[in-house]
Amino acid sequence: MGCVGPHPAVADVRRAVREALAGVEKGALVLAACSGGADSVALSAALAFVASRMGLRAGALTVDHGLQPGSAERAATVAEAARGMGLDPVEVLTVTVGTAGGPEAAARDARYAALTEAADRLTATAVLLGHTRDDQAETVLLGLARGSGPRSLSGMAASSGRYLRPFLGLSRATTVAACRALGLSPWDDPHNDDPRFTRVRVRRHVLPVLEKELGPGVAEALARTAGMAREDADALDGWADSAYRNCALSDIEGSVRLSVGELERLPNAVRRRVLRRAAIAAGAPPGALSAAHVLAVDRLVTRWHGQKAVDLPGGLSAVRRYDTLILAISPIP
Repeated sequence: MGCVGPHPAVADVRRAVREALAGVEKGALVLAACSGGADSVALSAALAFVASRMGLRAGALTVDHGLQPGSAERAATVAEAARGMGLDPVEVLTVTVGTAGGPEAAARDARYAALTEAADRLTATAVLLGHTRDDQAETVLLGLARGSGPRSLSGMAASSGRYLRPFLGLSRATTVAACRALGLSPWDDPHNDDPRFTRVRVRRHVLPVLEKELGPGVAEALARTAGMAREDADALDGWADSAYRNCALSDIEGSVRLSVGELERLPNAVRRRVLRRAAIAAGAPPGALSAAHVLAVDRLVTRWHGQKAVDLPGGLSAVRRYDTLILAISPIP
């Protein structure tokens, strides 16, 4: 009898990880971020299998957010399971979750800060994240609901610095099937069923309704839309980077001055990206800067009739002085 290959789902997750790591140099350390859920457990198992065959070192990080009773014990169990897969080093990262931006955003910020610190300390080349095609679809729907433009509709990038997301082309069902085939027992986080969280409501109610009313394949279509939107957004961002250099009269911490004449020559999509970049450069927190803020600043360029300054997050204001647009900490001298 011939050799029987791995279960199709196992083959899929391994292939996805192998392709994501194709450009990583031999001997480099790659870490899997493992929460203990099916997606990240399948990711960790696939990394453990693939890394040795690619000449890579493989480890894992698990974050204890401290938000549930027994979270420390749960994190220790996840870490032990990762060691059992042959991953090394394995660390538990304990974080304190703040309140800025709501519970989901605060937990995410604390988690990424801890992952980044650990990756720097361990000199890891890459950190793998277990986001799937279903997560991507949820992200697109959340961006659509916010009405914050094509960048938010582009969802999560497959590669962002050292962070890699190998599973964006795979369904959540695939990772569950892979765990089952490998005899792994992932943990079901109660927060994944907590309707207080917007993403949970999208997952449990919005996507199922769309699938029922529009037919199967909605998640795939949304993820495909994210890919196309990302290509468009990347191209416009590149144009805006060049335009910003042409428009900026000065760019120092706490104050940016832009030429109104140069701004007026730009298409709306590019000009508004320049204005968003200018606001952030002046000190506006990116997460608090909304499309409404940017549109209000844009009107100082396109519909100028002597209006007063526009208030922006971070204690900034935007004001037009003749042919110069100034974004600076209030009050603007």
